[in-house]
Amino acid sequence: MSPERDEADTDGIGVSTTRKTFAIIEALEEGEGVTIAQLTQRTELPKSTVYRHLQTLTDLGYVIERDGRYYVGFRFVELGEQARSRKMGYTAAKRAVFELGQETDELAVFIVEEDNEAVYVHRYGSLSNTMIGQRRPLHSMASGKVILAEWDDESVAEYVSDVGLEAVTSNTITDPDALSDELEEIRSRGYAVNDQEHMDGLRGVAVPVYTPGDDFLGGLSVFGPTSRFTDDYVHDDLPPKLNDKAGEIKVTLAYS
Repeated sequence: MSPERDEADTDGIGVSTTRKTFAIIEALEEGEGVTIAQLTQRTELPKSTVYRHLQTLTDLGYVIERDGRYYVGFRFVELGEQARSRKMGYTAAKRAVFELGQETDELAVFIVEEDNEAVYVHRYGSLSNTMIGQRRPLHSMASGKVILAEWDDESVAEYVSDVGLEAVTSNTITDPDALSDELEEIRSRGYAVNDQEHMDGLRGVAVPVYTPGDDFLGGLSVFGPTSRFTDDYVHDDLPPKLNDKAGEIKVTLAYS
């Protein structure tokens, strides 16, 4: 590619062709089989551009076509598994999430931070694979608040400034001072609570997970309906169970 063409394909932030490709991929995620016409509407790209990108993605195996509809291919699953096993601790957390869900009969997740967002790495429960890789605001989740509690005040202030404290529900913490107080409480008691801050009717509890060298790995959490997640259950019963599993991850890594 000539320097002139390379410069023309740059939009000031990145290569515009690459950005168009990923816009199409993300639009494919939104439906069970999408036509070119639908992709053109969703991405606001010319039909010819969408078609060329789809052909390339299909040739590479990242997109499949069936009867005029396009789907995300399983090549992305392979890449996703590589991401989930990028750190040995992520693999160790998978078993802990499964056992935690089995033992508590609750939904269980392991979440890490990437680019100032909470990312689902492992999940136990109904449709457990549907949320893997999805991103959520850190400040609205128990695991996310556990992550924020690991940061110093300057880093938290940068998060508030760069990301903001969006109200996901009416219970989401949106005041920086209230968030600071909450994080101090989490550091003191060793676990975080999500009290309908991410979804109405749901409460969650999370604890931090560390490596044998005491490096922070991510947040381990269980969540469920408010009718079952009473104060006693949330503050007395669940934290010890979560800490036991977090400890097992640490031991597993120490002897791996």
